Amino acid sequence: MRLATWLVLSIVALGLAVPVAAQRKPPYWVSIEVDKAHLRSGPGRNYPAIWLYKRRDLPLKVLDVYGEWRKVEDPGGTQGWMLRNFLDEKRTAIVVGGVTELRSAPQLDAHINWRAEPGVVGAISKCTDNWCRFDVGGRTGYIEQSHIWGVEPGEVLR
Repeated sequence: MRLATWLVLSIVALGLAVPVAAQRKPPYWVSIEVDKAHLRSGPGRNYPAIWLYKRRDLPLKVLDVYGEWRKVEDPGGTQGWMLRNFLDEKRTAIVVGGVTELRSAPQLDAHINWRAEPGVVGAISKCTDNWCRFDVGGRTGYIEQSHIWGVEPGEVLR
């Protein structure tokens, strides 16, 4: 029996839960779970920090996995490695481009609930037909996917 198969069977037999993020294949989306997180040039603490994020909930795209490290890309296109413990499965997005409307329903003629400036980060859910429900501290509405970074074009979220 191969070692990898034995390990998986052993984990299942022991009833140990494997975090969803550890099972996923890149690319996928996450957000920063902590108030401060270093982005490193390589997958280890011995690699220099190239960036310090001070923005909890900022969306990141995971591009690669190396043990407990994730190669991520931020909304500006910067790539580097971050420890998995700093990341959360919570889906968030950031407004890009210009000021955009959060509407009461996922359609252009729906009432405008709020307006959001570029750089505003919120939780996303219920993405379908190129719209996502966007929640910024309890202020919610539907936003076109083309106005946010943190979701694939046409991606469906329940």
